[in-house]
Amino acid sequence: MAVATRLRIGEVSKRTSIAVGALRYYESLGLLQSERGDNGYRYYPEEAVQQVQFIKKAQALGFSLEDIHEVLNVHRQGDVPCEFVQSLLQEKIEQLEAQIQKMTAFKVELEDYQDRWATRQPRPQPGDICPLISTVTL
Repeated sequence: MAVATRLRIGEVSKRTSIAVGALRYYESLGLLQSERGDNGYRYYPEEAVQQVQFIKKAQALGFSLEDIHEVLNVHRQGDVPCEFVQSLLQEKIEQLEAQIQKMTAFKVELEDYQDRWATRQPRPQPGDICPLISTVTL
C-alpha cells in the first residue's frame, strides 16, 4: 500500500461515524482488512471507508454480519455479488412473512385473552400472583 492511501483506524472512524471498537470487531470477523505498520498501528486502504458504508447499508436492510461477510467474499473473488444479494433478500422476505404470520396469530391469541378477561374475573387462589395469568394454559 502506498503511504498516501493508508488510513489509520481513527480516520476511518471519523469518516464513517463508526466507533473504533466496531471497526476492530469488523476486522476480527474478516469484514475489513488492515496492515500493521512498524509502529503497530492498523492501516486501512482508502476503500475501507466505502466498505464500512456498505456494511452499514447492508445492515439497514436486515443483513447479518455473517451475510455481509459472504457478500464481501463473493466480491473479493472478483464476482459481482448482486445475484447472491437478491437471493439473500428473498430469504429475508420469506423469514419476515413467516414472522408476520406468527405475530398475527399471537396478536389474535392475546386479543382472545383480553376479551375473556374483560368479561370474567377469576377469583385469586392461594399463591396466585395474578389470577388472570394463572388461567393461561401452556
